[in-house]
Amino acid sequence: MDLDVLLSKFEECIQFQYNGNLDFNDTWGNKWTFYYHLGQIIWATGGIHPRRRWLRNIALICPHLDIDQFLLREEEMLIDYWDYLLLENLYHKKELNQTQFNDFVVKTVEEQLFDLVLAQQVNVSNLSWELKQDTILKTILSSTNTNIFIQEVKKSWDDWSSAGLSSLSPHLSPVLRQPEKLKQQVSTIVYKNFERLINGQHTLWDLAAKMQISIVSITKSLRPFIDKGIAEFIEVPDVQLLTKKVQQNSQSKSVRQNNSPLIVCIDDSLQVTKILENIVTSQGMKFIGIQDPLEALSILIENKPDLIFLDLMMPVVNGYQVCEQLRRISIFSQVPIVILTSSDGAFDRVRVKVFGATDFINKPIKKEQIFTILNKYLPTSSKTEYFPNFALSY
Repeated sequence: MDLDVLLSKFEECIQFQYNGNLDFNDTWGNKWTFYYHLGQIIWATGGIHPRRRWLRNIALICPHLDIDQFLLREEEMLIDYWDYLLLENLYHKKELNQTQFNDFVVKTVEEQLFDLVLAQQVNVSNLSWELKQDTILKTILSSTNTNIFIQEVKKSWDDWSSAGLSSLSPHLSPVLRQPEKLKQQVSTIVYKNFERLINGQHTLWDLAAKMQISIVSITKSLRPFIDKGIAEFIEVPDVQLLTKKVQQNSQSKSVRQNNSPLIVCIDDSLQVTKILENIVTSQGMKFIGIQDPLEALSILIENKPDLIFLDLMMPVVNGYQVCEQLRRISIFSQVPIVILTSSDGAFDRVRVKVFGATDFINKPIKKEQIFTILNKYLPTSSKTEYFPNFALSY
């Protein structure tokens, strides 16, 4: 696959206004995924050093955020597009604005495209590609232009190869090998900068972001020292992100002590969750209420409920987004998700199905509605044990 053939795959997605993801795999086991919305790239994941990329772009575009204070949930890292979800959550929490969100996406996509071209041109790696529609990301971008991305990556590759760097990867890390020889050739200030940065801890991508110069400029400036043996390029692993586990509370522990079905309700209304809790627990079942949808994912992964009630209209993240997110995770692919809505419109009935919901009920909640849903979607043994006097036909 030459460069023109490679880039033609992206152009075809523009032409057909594609929705879904475009995956590339190389012979070394690397994978690049580009997510499309109406023919435009809205995100890119995978590649080499994805965690380094996320951290350096946060530091570059959102310097006000304290990266050292980031504690990511282990469960979030199980999702292919974990980086997009984290960025989306920061946006909803108003930790970054629309411009910063857009800049982050553009920077990420440009790096991923350049990285993909390098894999094909530098490593002479055979690339395979595949279109998939199992993941449809909901974009909050103001706009993107994939044609501009394609033109930029062509220019970047021309600059890289014209500078004589076509045999190098920006994922390499420079390390100082002959410090005494370097002292004789540069000023004290330059030497101290070498000691601080050229230490095998930062890749060329990292250094370019720290110094806010182009990847071509930083690599060209280091090349003479590499040629003289004063420094060398080495391969380094991806960094680790600080993660945390959700602490089990007494309710979570009790859920695991018996085989009672577990029902979860995600609704920002405390009144609604309390009503559902009373109905569910009166039948001997376990119940967890979640008011903050941004906290829902980790709690759900930890407890693995048998059925989920999900409010449609919530601040920050709506029920469509939460439902779509859950359906992308294998352990929730078959879990019944029942939407709670105040709307009785036909449009919403169709839309909740599109986003993966199993069923829906209208508010205000009635006990008979909940019993019908539980009898319909819980295992037969649970119906017999918990609803012996309730009609099971529906």
